[in-house]
Amino acid sequence: MTTPRYRDALPQLSGRRMLTDSGLETTLIFHDGIDLPLFASFALLASADGRARLRGYFDRHAEIAVSHGIGFIADTPTWRASRDWGERLGFDAVALARLNREAVRMMFALRDRWESPATPVVVSGNIGPRGDGYAPDRMMTPEEAQDYHAQQVETFARAGVDMITVMTMTHAGEAIGIARAAKAAAVPVSMGLTVETDGRLPTGQPLGEAIQEIDGSGAAPTYYMINCAHPDHFRDVLAAGGAWRDRIRAIRANASRKSHAELDEATELDAGDPHGLGADYAGLLRLLPNLSVFGGCCGTDHRHVAAMAEACIAEAA
Repeated sequence: MTTPRYRDALPQLSGRRMLTDSGLETTLIFHDGIDLPLFASFALLASADGRARLRGYFDRHAEIAVSHGIGFIADTPTWRASRDWGERLGFDAVALARLNREAVRMMFALRDRWESPATPVVVSGNIGPRGDGYAPDRMMTPEEAQDYHAQQVETFARAGVDMITVMTMTHAGEAIGIARAAKAAAVPVSMGLTVETDGRLPTGQPLGEAIQEIDGSGAAPTYYMINCAHPDHFRDVLAAGGAWRDRIRAIRANASRKSHAELDEATELDAGDPHGLGADYAGLLRLLPNLSVFGGCCGTDHRHVAAMAEACIAEAA
């Protein structure tokens, strides 16, 4: 097992602003023209060409962080690398564990290329939902979710990740289960919740209420993230206030203002306005006092992340 470098002292928890990557699957499908069944980028880890594509993507984003003199959170390309998705793609449990470990090794190598005392690189294992990332098509109890996700969490923990990043959680039950698995493995976790155009989770639960429910479960995440929604969809909810906002340290927003249903039906990329999205992030700094991690989700690419750096990080230096 590789000894984690930052597991007990994540730089972003001290208020240090850091970048992460953007819409990986968006870039691979719409910009690189790669066929990506089930949006499963982890499958590219199984071939030399696929690994080269992923390295190029992550290097491009790490370079943006380093050029601004700040750190980078390297999330593994493993959003779909859990049991049910793996089985649908022909990967058994042994193969999935091997690819999850390969993804971590790739991020360690990226850290070797880019890290310096001024630019820490935090390696994070990325976990996605068991079901649809846009809709709560499979509601799970915390117990079911912990049982399902524990294998991937434990694989990451043994591989030496600094933390785990959870993305596109649609309901509190699954989020609690993953948080419990992370607590059992003694790994910090960023819990990414997705919201609809009204700022509520796809279940209809208010964002603040969901955070309070998860925090009250006995396995509170290290911090929260909002992802896979445009700032227009949740800005008013944040502006309404509430102590729960202090728990949000990361934003990975969509480039598009479209709803999840509209994005699901879209056949063309809606990349929005990179500079406008960067300005939106700067505005969120006034609503989220602990916001310190900036990245993108659907429709975003390295241009959006560079705009975030200019708007949110360079001006704070």
